Amino acid sequence: MADLSVNIKDLLFKNPVLTASGTCGFGQEIADFVDLSKLGGVVMKGTTLKPREGNDYPRMAETPSGMLNAVGLQNKGVDNFIQNIYPTIKDVDSNFIVNVNGSTIEDYIALAEKINELDKIPAIELNISCPNVKEGGMAFGVSCASAQAVVKAVRAVYSKPMIVKLSPNVTNIAEIAKAVEDEGADSVSLVNTFLGMAVNAETRRPVLSTITGGLSGPAIKPIALRMVWQVAQAVKVPVVGMGGIMNATDAIEFLLAGATAVEVGTAIFIDPTIPLQIVDGINDYLERHNFSSVREIIGSLQM
Repeated sequence: MADLSVNIKDLLFKNPVLTASGTCGFGQEIADFVDLSKLGGVVMKGTTLKPREGNDYPRMAETPSGMLNAVGLQNKGVDNFIQNIYPTIKDVDSNFIVNVNGSTIEDYIALAEKINELDKIPAIELNISCPNVKEGGMAFGVSCASAQAVVKAVRAVYSKPMIVKLSPNVTNIAEIAKAVEDEGADSVSLVNTFLGMAVNAETRRPVLSTITGGLSGPAIKPIALRMVWQVAQAVKVPVVGMGGIMNATDAIEFLLAGATAVEVGTAIFIDPTIPLQIVDGINDYLERHNFSSVREIIGSLQM
């Protein structure tokens, strides 16, 4: 068995395979099918300061080679998470990471302060793809200045490893990555979904209630892979790659391009055991190529 462990700052992951936020709830939803302790980590569904109902239905649509979603961060709020979810996951032998979302910087600060108090939550994934209500709804992550502002504010109140999740709906994602690194991000994760839409030709109406939604799945993999490679060249902190990872080969490609770890999302809707299949596949690859550790292949793309 090869050494599959990787680190983000001082946080150890037993392997580089995590679940992507929004694809398996808080982990419990797939626990009947998957031994969560065999995963590197579980990035839980997006959590906000106050409860959110999410968007009206329909809010998901299948597309060729992917899916659109406009769920809208439906969740019962951080206090409910602390009281009802946290006690059920805190003793599972894996890294449970809270995906933190806000509509204002003040929201992010208050949420991060609450999560910081939870001993068994070793890290957060700071989602800066959220609309900034004070700036006309533009996502925090689409400009260096707004991305830096929210990361700096959260860094001041959050003491554990902070992974910043980047939006791909920008002109230069490497610039955004460098900007958040400068303000204290311990890692960046990318990519979040791409903005897309679906139309029902028979009804001549949009399929989603919100008209547009986030595109994920195999269709976005080549773009996600390119962005991960670009960001890995630009920053010194670890990169967590995601976007259309369906099997071990996909995951290995992201590692070769510079990702320290990967998140598996849309594939879980097809088969929740795919992340564990990917763990086994990475190990098989390392043994077949005579690598003793997964760290030997991170960023080892031959140019």
